Amino acid sequence: MRRVVITGMGAVTPIGNNVAAFKEAMFAGKNGIDTITKFDVSESKYTMAGEVKDFDAVALLDKMTARKTDAFTQYAMVAADEAMAQSGLKGNIESDRLGVCFGSGIGGIETLCGEHVNLLEKGVRRVSPQFVPKMIYNIAAGNIAIRFEANGPCTAVSTACATGATAIGEAYRTILHGYADAMICGGAEAAINPLTVAGFGNCQALTPASDKNEACVPFDKRRSGFVMAEGAGVMVLEDYDHAVARGANIIAEVCGYGSTCDAHHVTAPDPDAKYIAKAFLDAYGDCGVPAEKIYVNAHGTSTPLNDKTETAGLKRAFGEDAKKLHISSTKSMTGHMLGATGTVEAIAAVLALTEGLVPPTINYKEADPDCDLDYTPNTAVKADLELAMSSNLGFGGHNAVVAFKKI
Repeated sequence: MRRVVITGMGAVTPIGNNVAAFKEAMFAGKNGIDTITKFDVSESKYTMAGEVKDFDAVALLDKMTARKTDAFTQYAMVAADEAMAQSGLKGNIESDRLGVCFGSGIGGIETLCGEHVNLLEKGVRRVSPQFVPKMIYNIAAGNIAIRFEANGPCTAVSTACATGATAIGEAYRTILHGYADAMICGGAEAAINPLTVAGFGNCQALTPASDKNEACVPFDKRRSGFVMAEGAGVMVLEDYDHAVARGANIIAEVCGYGSTCDAHHVTAPDPDAKYIAKAFLDAYGDCGVPAEKIYVNAHGTSTPLNDKTETAGLKRAFGEDAKKLHISSTKSMTGHMLGATGTVEAIAAVLALTEGLVPPTINYKEADPDCDLDYTPNTAVKADLELAMSSNLGFGGHNAVVAFKKI
């Protein structure tokens, strides 16, 4: 079997617009959640979000690219630029051996909403010819492939909130089975707008909390719903032998992937947690690392159902050893980045592994008897880690877990 390693990472998040800034803020426990500024929320019950800050698409890309792309694609391309620059892969791989696996939970909904207003207010002729290629959710993958001349497999995945993790896992399998030597993979989202907030809010998924330090409190008894966020995460995965041959700096190794479906309900997780547990066990494989040396970046959405069900899944997978796991939810700082969250949290897991430091679950105050594991409350903790896992669970019952180890 081939081995698959990480040679580049890139991120655009509510707590930093590159990996270095994200890393510093994450370990410091910085809260990137605040009152929505993208539209007027004075009459809304739902006012909190994790917005990307100080992002200038024209400066980071160029004027033409910024004009022709939705924000989710802009975030994706900036994160891909960072990851590819770190990897040093450009010019060091045959184009047909470089592929892309990149997705979004929702895609270009900002463009969709804007062009719908144009249609209603100005008529058919005023709908932009750029509407479709800005809006379709596969277009971030397509633009990344064009930007880096990736002529290998190019796919766009969407498994709702598990999208970013699924993209990593499927890219891992693509290299593992020899279809490519390297893959640019990840997810992006830019869906903080009145329609999406109203939709998630009206299905009772969002928190009504108006205090940024009370809004996203994963595994805490006070949790009342998730906080929507935006951004992008990208990893460059590469065949180990290919990376070594070109003298690449290897960050970590991808060592497992679990992908299952609850097949239970369109929004609610299966309380039995059987297939959440299976995803964890499939990713864990036969690595034999003891629980006290494992970090789990949990999905941890701060919803009543997710957090207790994910806890049950970890207990079902690891038994009594679940209490020895180092666990945290970085959503307490970033909010829920939907299709981007899986890759950004995988980056967080890799950073924890390489730094020997477990990021905190901030604003944790009240223990819940249904959530009784070690969630690293409020302060980062030093740990001798040998394995890091990142789990993501999506509407539709999608479960995805990716695992990483030191090289």
